Formats: sequence, structure tokens, C-alpha cells
Amino acid sequence: MIINKLEELSGRLEGELHWDPLHTSMYATDASVYRMQPLGVAYPRNTSDLQYLIAFASEHGVGLIPRTAGTSLAGQCVGPGLVIDVSKHFTKILELDIEKRQVRVEPGVVRDELNAFLKPHGLFFGPNTSTSNRCMIGGMAGNNSSGTTSIRYGVTRDKVLQMKVLLADGSQIEAGPLSRDEFLQKTEGSGTESSIYKKVYKELLNSDIQDAIRAEFPLPEIHRRNTGYAIDALLETAVFSENKTPFNLAKLLCGSEGTLAFTTELTLQLDPLPPPEAAMVITHYHTLEDCLSDVLPAMEHPLFLCEMMDKTILDCTKNNRAQSRNRFFVEGDPAALLMLELRAGTEKELAGAIQKLQKTIKQSGRAYAAPVLYGSQIGQAIELRKAGLGLLGNMVGDRKAVACIEDTAVALRDLKDFIGEFTQIMAEYGQEAVYYAHAGAGELHLRPILNLKKKADVHLFREITTRVARLTKKYRGSFSGEHGDGIVRAEFIPLMIGEENYQLLRRIKSYFDPKGIFNPGKIVDAFPMDASLRYVPDRLEPVINTLLDFSDSQGILRAAEKCNGSGDCRKSHHMGGAMCPSFQATRNEKDTTRARANVLREMLTDPQKGFDRPELKEVFDLCLSCKACASECPSNVDIAGLKAEFSYQYQEANGYSLRNRLFAHNTAINAFNSKFAALLNPILNGKLSGSPLKNILGVSKKRSIPVARRFDFGKFLEQQKTGSPGQKTPVALFIDEFTRYLDIQQGKDAIYLLEKLGYDVQLFLADSGRSFISKGFLKQARKLAHKNAPALYTLSRDGIPLLGLEPSAVLTFRDEYKRFGLSDEISEAIAKNCFLIEEFLASEIEKGKLSANRFTSQQKEVKIHNHCYQKALSNQKVTFDVLNLPQNYKVSIIASGCCGMAGSFGYEKEHYEVSMQVGGLKLFPAVRKADEKVLIAANGTSCRHQIADGTGRRALHPVSILREALLD
Repeated sequence: MIINKLEELSGRLEGELHWDPLHTSMYATDASVYRMQPLGVAYPRNTSDLQYLIAFASEHGVGLIPRTAGTSLAGQCVGPGLVIDVSKHFTKILELDIEKRQVRVEPGVVRDELNAFLKPHGLFFGPNTSTSNRCMIGGMAGNNSSGTTSIRYGVTRDKVLQMKVLLADGSQIEAGPLSRDEFLQKTEGSGTESSIYKKVYKELLNSDIQDAIRAEFPLPEIHRRNTGYAIDALLETAVFSENKTPFNLAKLLCGSEGTLAFTTELTLQLDPLPPPEAAMVITHYHTLEDCLSDVLPAMEHPLFLCEMMDKTILDCTKNNRAQSRNRFFVEGDPAALLMLELRAGTEKELAGAIQKLQKTIKQSGRAYAAPVLYGSQIGQAIELRKAGLGLLGNMVGDRKAVACIEDTAVALRDLKDFIGEFTQIMAEYGQEAVYYAHAGAGELHLRPILNLKKKADVHLFREITTRVARLTKKYRGSFSGEHGDGIVRAEFIPLMIGEENYQLLRRIKSYFDPKGIFNPGKIVDAFPMDASLRYVPDRLEPVINTLLDFSDSQGILRAAEKCNGSGDCRKSHHMGGAMCPSFQATRNEKDTTRARANVLREMLTDPQKGFDRPELKEVFDLCLSCKACASECPSNVDIAGLKAEFSYQYQEANGYSLRNRLFAHNTAINAFNSKFAALLNPILNGKLSGSPLKNILGVSKKRSIPVARRFDFGKFLEQQKTGSPGQKTPVALFIDEFTRYLDIQQGKDAIYLLEKLGYDVQLFLADSGRSFISKGFLKQARKLAHKNAPALYTLSRDGIPLLGLEPSAVLTFRDEYKRFGLSDEISEAIAKNCFLIEEFLASEIEKGKLSANRFTSQQKEVKIHNHCYQKALSNQKVTFDVLNLPQNYKVSIIASGCCGMAGSFGYEKEHYEVSMQVGGLKLFPAVRKADEKVLIAANGTSCRHQIADGTGRRALHPVSILREALLD
């Protein structure tokens, strides 16, 4: 019956409504420990759609769960009703008033993207969460988010001036600042809005109620307080006190988690950009107690940021490919450290502020190190800190740092004592908690490490949360500082503010939402905090056999479970990094790393479902296997590996298509075609013959097809040999399957370059198996791995480095070969001995073995686009360093993300448009903007092809550019 009603509703909406298993699986979780399968998922396009949804919910008793980026840690974005995702269409910046320093936005505007828009005007939106590159203003208002900058710029509630919202009857109102007289006028009408004002006025006018609020709510000096509804803030206005502050219903709506109304617009108060000169003093401590003891004296200085990270968080960063590079400032093995940022208008003023802070730290005598960071170093340190919460999900196994008591805030004077008592509680439970804090604001993100797959730990989950709630109440702290009540803390609101005040919250909820349609189960009449978890406690763990070895994650299911929902994969192309290119092109949740991991987890958890599911085929369809998630995801969720296993399992059950067979076996096909290159080129790319052939193969007609050729690399190498081999450093050059038949010139250039530079080159001609892996032909890939391993291991044993030209091929030896059943000794030895040719040459430059005098002094400009695998498994700087060897070369790296080709993906006709959209986000515009004289460097064969098809420009391998610059 309800399905018929949903179909009827869908026909009325201009946006989309889905209730299929794929979408309900994707939206069953957020970044919390909870899982609730929604009835459906809506992507409303306008206010009219929202009004239809509200009317439907009211008529059928269905809850509406508002959602933007879905990064909630407390379960705000899950529920059994309709999830309303406004992140796709409600994304406009509507109006900027520079004079008033105000901006009007829709709820789906990303915080960092808003600030990028505001920066040229000298303004910014202050509240700054760790998820700022993908979190949205609507979600920040719902949670009353604050972040690292709150000690200077306040919380979201402080910055929201006005909100346009829809009430439970579908009527639209504007909640903004009102004088006492304006407020009283609001109470005199007959509509829903007037009724709300009238009832709120009657409640809060009662002196006994006022006394109860002031006595029980968190201390007013704690600016991070978000327990229940902010009725305490309403008391401090002209309507209920001598205070001249205008009454503003938006202050109540902020932090209400979408339980009172549905937000469609917000007007924000902005601040001038922070002073330009900045420094960060990072104090290191041997004990947590010493660290906490320095917070109060440090806060006597005009800090812009005061953050704490403990050893657990810091240790997590060691094994994260992206964040390990940001650890450069860590000295020794600190138990904890403080990040103290100072800013000033001039360098002289900044130097004075640093000196004063250093004097305070030195006088305390607790810190054993206090390095000072400047410029981009500060950004790296902040990035490390921001990744902290997500990195906790990288713990291998079922024990995880669980969000439940991670949002406590107390008065700064109570911080040390509070932590002392908290530590005692944790010790009673045998817990080594994770300490991760906005220390300057008195808020600590304290997380016990629990296995919520076990009933015993679920019991501890409740017991520990209850104990800490009582401790927080003892200090009149806030149990929900910035992450909100959601499901995990809403049960404890009566304890935190008293039963009388809690009943007042229930009445206020009823005035706004008499039928309880807005995000039910949150704040009042809460869902149980220890039910509806991601995992059924004490379940029989599914046994899933895979061809690839996922033992490093304790199996493929746990590899998928590593995703904690933090949503780093939702950042757009305007932000840094490459993850996730398909989402950046489509802006669909379905095309995120998170969605793929979540749907795989959902299907594999049910043994009746497994791999043979159309939902998995759809969710993996647009994955480009770029591996950005393997390094940029804080939890290192490697979707490329998961997709390869899925593709294998699905095709084993359903058969392998002709097109997939052709792409997978392209090395053998290229070997055959190379004999007939002159004949095949006009056939494959001719107007008359090419289109029908491409159509039969399922290749886009708009693609050019590379033609394989033959070349004797061994003979060419012999021709380049000079001098005695004994005087030269031996290296092995990997002539991979792409170089051997499609990119012959770069192979020749590499041989020539290495020999001229004084290396004794030997060749390793082999197929890496990359095409087999990409198309899910894992048996064939495993066979190749075991065939290549002996020769690769021999090179390693003999100390002869293997240098590769094509990143996707040589880095397969470093990455996927570890999953093909080779011994740990062999796979590790191979991995450590396989290098991009740029990696090797960069190390030689660093050792002083290569110098600029071997190369031209002519001036040239080079722009680099590096392969995704290099970004994920190596680093881009090596290519930059190598191409900077000629002394007058001006080299820059294009901040390009993925090119969009991704091997065969961009050839496939159903993927062509997305492929070109991905390329068009950053890469194509940068290449087109470059002068014709600028050299475009790209080390990936797919990248060069994509650049040619997308811009008409010819890109060269860095080796070819370097060979051209070599003085013979």
C-alpha cells in the first residue's frame, strides 16, 4: 500500500524519490554507530517538493529525516522514514551583502566552498569543523557546529541571523531578530507561526520555568553547549530579561537537528578574514596531565586555535599514506600535544606574540618540545588534526573508538579535574580512551574502544555513557558540545537538564510539530541509544571466500566495515585531492567511496545476498578504480581492490562479456595487432569502418583507439650501450604491456636517457596484469603474478632496482601483488624494489649523482599531470623534482585530480560522458589555458590519451621531456 503512495508522491515531485534497496542501503547509516533502513530517499529540487513531502509525511505518519553531507556522529541522519537529501539541489549562494557582512545561502552550500566564494571580498564564515571541506551550512545549523575556531569566532548559533523554514503544516516563515514589540505582534495572529510564538512566550514567561532553566542547563560560560533545545539562550533576550538582545527564533532552531522545522535558507553573519600573519606553536608532552595543565596558561594569550591530540591519534597517522606526510613536526613520541595558533597584522607583531607564548610555555616547564610552524606548514598540521576522527576508523578488527561520550564540554577551569575523574572511570572499565580535544573551548572528544558486535561491549557502551553523563552533570557541563544529541545522547537529556525542563522541551516540540514528523526519535522521545546499531550483537560472523587476500583487514567484510561514514569522499573538485572523481562529476551519493563500502557491507552481511546483487553492480559501475580512496580516505578504504573482487565474483556467477574479455586480454590482442599496425589504424579509427566496429565492441564513437606497433627494445638497448658495464650502476627497466605496444617512444627515451646518464640498463619485459585486475579477471592476474614473481624477487635479491614508466603497471607490483598469495617475504621484497622511474631519478638527484649540467639551459615551461596511482601510492613531488633538473625549466603541478580515462572505463560508451565530465573538472581547463609552447607532462598512458581526446594537446611522458633536454 505504502509503495503505491510513494509512486504517487514521486509523480508530483520535480526532484527524485527512491525506495529501492540500493538507496535505502546507502542511507541506512551516517557517520555514527547506528543503522536504520529508511522507507525511501528524496532529492527535492525546490520548496514546492518539500511541501509535498511534508504533506505526505503528515498524512501517512512518516518521519522526515533531513540530510546534507551525512557526517553526523550521533545518528541525526538515520531513521525509518524518508531521508530528505538537500545536498544536490539546495546548493545556491543567494545573496551577499558586503556592507552588512551578511550572506544568504541554501542549506546544501559547503562550508569551505562558501569561504572560497567570500575570500575575495575579505570575509569568511567562522565556525570550522573537521569536515569543513564537505559539511554543509544546513547541517552545521542543525548541530550548532563550532570547530577549531570557536574560541575566537563562536559557534554556528552565534552566526545565524535568520532562517527561512517550513513548518509542519507546510507554511513558510522567516525566523529572525525581533524587538520586544515585534515579538508581541507575532503572538497576536491566528496562524501556525503566531501559535508557536504565543505558546513559547507563555512557557518562558513563567518565573519558575526560568529559574529551573537557569539552575539546570549547562553553565552559560560554556559556549559549546547543545543539550536539547537552546531555550536558555531565549531567556537572555529583550522579551524575557533586561537584556536588549533581540529575540530570535533562529537561535532555537539552531541545534534542533531538524526536529522543529525544515530549513530552506539561512542568513549568516560573517567576519573579516583573520589577520594575515600566522604561526602555530606545537607543544609536546610526555604525559596527558602535563598537556592539560598547560591549557589554562596558554589560553591567557590571544589564541585563534587551541587543539589537543593524543598518542593514539598520532599513531594512527603513521600508517595513513596521506597523513604520514603531515607528521613532519612531531618530535619524539609525545603522549599528547597542543596546537596553539597565533595571528597578527604584521610579522613584527606576530614575533612578539610568539615570544610571549613561548615564555609562558617555558615557565610552566611541562613541554619537552615546542616547534613553531609557518605558512603551508600550519595547513598541514591542521589537516592532520582534521583527519583524526576518521583515522580512528582505521583500527584493524572489530574494536573501534566509539562516538558516545566524545562531545563533552566543561568550563575551562574544570577541564583538568574533569579529565582526571574521566580517566578513573575509563580505568575501571579497562579502557585506554582516545583524547582528541578542542582544549581551548573545554571540549574533549573522548572515545572508548569497544566492539559493538558483542553484547558485553554494547552493555559497556550504555554503562560508560551513563557514567560520563553523570560526571558531566556534576560539573554542569554540556554532554553535547558540537556533535549534537542525535540518538546516542538524547536519552540523557532528562539527566542533563532535569525532568521538568525536559518536559518543557517535549511541549515545545509539540507546538512546532504536533504529529512528530520532523526527525522523530531525536532530542525528545528518543530512540534507545544501544539499539539499531550497525551490527547485530553476537551475530554469527559471515564467512566470505575471496580470491584476493584481504587478511590485512581480517577479510573483505571488515575491509568494507572500515568505512565509518566520515564522508571525506564527498568533497568536490573545488577542494584538494582526487577522491572521489565519480562523485565530483555526478554529485550523487551513490558514486562515493562511502556508498560503495556501505552497500557492500550491507550485502555481504546477509549471506543470502552476497556478491551476486544488482545493487552492487550499480554502485560500483562508475568507480574509476583510481585508488584515491586508498590514501585520501582516513580509514584507507581501498574501493579499487573491493571492486576488483566484486567484479570477479559477479562475473563468475553471471558470465564474462565479450567486451570485458577483449579489454582484459588487451596485451595478447595488442601483440597480435602489432603485426598489422598499418592495416588496422584506418580500420579502427576510420569514419566508415570505425563507428560500426566501436558500436559492436561497446566503445564510444567519440574515442580514438590507439594502434599497437612492434619494436625490438633489446636490439635498441644494445645500440645504446657504451663503456664498461662494471663501471655503471645496474638498473632494470620495466617494459610494461603498454610501453611495449602502445607507447614505444617513451620506452626508447627511457633507455637512451638511462644509458647516457651512466646506468647499466637491463630490460624486464612482462605483463603486469593490470588489465586483468581492472576487469575482474583475477585468476589470470594471479597466474601472472606468480609467473613474474621469481624474476622480480631475483632483481630485489641482487639489489637491482626495477624502474617503471607506466604507474598503473609498475605500482601493481607494489600494491596488488601483495593480495595474490605470494609469501610475505617475496611480496614485500618485490614492493620495496619497484619504483617509478621518477622516484629513482629523484633519489639519485638527492644523492648528488645527477646534476643540471647534463641538461639544456634553455627556458621552458612544463605543467605536470600525474597518474592517480602515483598520487595514491607514491608522491607527485618526484616528478616535479626530476623535471626541475634542467636549470631553466619552470615546472608546476596541475591540481587536476583524476583525468577520467581510467584504462578502459573512458572507452566504454556508457561511461564516456562521465569520463569527460571528470576530465573537464580541472584537467582540461588547465591544459586549455596553457600556452601552446608549454609542455604538458603526463606519465600515464590513459592520461595522455584523455588529454589528447579532451583538449587536442599532446602530452609527453616526463622521461621523454628529460631525454629531449639531455645534452648529448
